[in-house]
Amino acid sequence: MAKSFDDLVKRTTTKKTQARASRRAQELLAELLLGEVRRVAGKSQQEVAETLGMKQPSLSKLEKQADMQISTLRKIVKALGGELEVLARFPKGTVKIDQFDPAHRRPRRQGPGDLQLL
Repeated sequence: MAKSFDDLVKRTTTKKTQARASRRAQELLAELLLGEVRRVAGKSQQEVAETLGMKQPSLSKLEKQADMQISTLRKIVKALGGELEVLARFPKGTVKIDQFDPAHRRPRRQGPGDLQLL
């Protein structure tokens, strides 16, 4: 009977090596291009385009763009089953910018002293 690759890895590597490989895989997944994210999600361009109410060539063009509106990116990520977060990294910490998400709108803060770092 054939063994799966995962079974082979478990039998031939240490827990430490498996943990390191898992962390690296997560790092690589965090750096994917939009088209790669779609493929990892197991969806075709046609499926996502239909969900978004657009034609497949239009989605293909969007996936290749270096710049797009945050609202467009949010719709694509949602069609893939995800949720978009916009983070800004500074020397003193990371800030989640949620003004682009209608579900998280709140009154404007008074000043930079109210800045909350993650």
